[in-house]
Amino acid sequence: MLSPLKNLFYYDKEPGDLIEIFRIAYQHWAVYVGDGYVIHLAPTTEQAGGGPAMLMSVAYNTALVRKEKLQDVVGTDKWNVNNILDERYEPFSPEEIVERAESMLDQELPYRVAQKNCEHFATNMRYGMPESRQVQRAVDAVLGNMMMPRRNPVADLFVDMLQIARGNKR
Repeated sequence: MLSPLKNLFYYDKEPGDLIEIFRIAYQHWAVYVGDGYVIHLAPTTEQAGGGPAMLMSVAYNTALVRKEKLQDVVGTDKWNVNNILDERYEPFSPEEIVERAESMLDQELPYRVAQKNCEHFATNMRYGMPESRQVQRAVDAVLGNMMMPRRNPVADLFVDMLQIARGNKR
């Protein structure tokens, strides 16, 4: 039995599907357009298969919409089909998704890791809604940490002593 992260030759993919590629520190996203090709938004620093240069993408403010072989974009990374928002939004038809993505080919677009990244591009092509779950998870993690009450051991000890003095704590 194949794992959920199947290899390139055995995974069922259809035109219009979103492809999630697991890089070292993030996920790269692309739209499968058929015949082994994907269309994706990639900063000019991106090399086939990702690599260390991709970590520098945060320094760039534009990216290029490219059509490349899925195998070349994936390199040695794991990947899967992940139509991440199908339960939330009605996707366009496969033909319309491919047409939308192809209409963007070779365009240089604004690029911001938190607002206009490859996942935003891919979800916009499929649903007409540019969303990034990995950005949302990062924001939630940061805000969650900021909202967590900080423990102050001295203040805790003082409160404990007051409660003991009042007979509320043993």
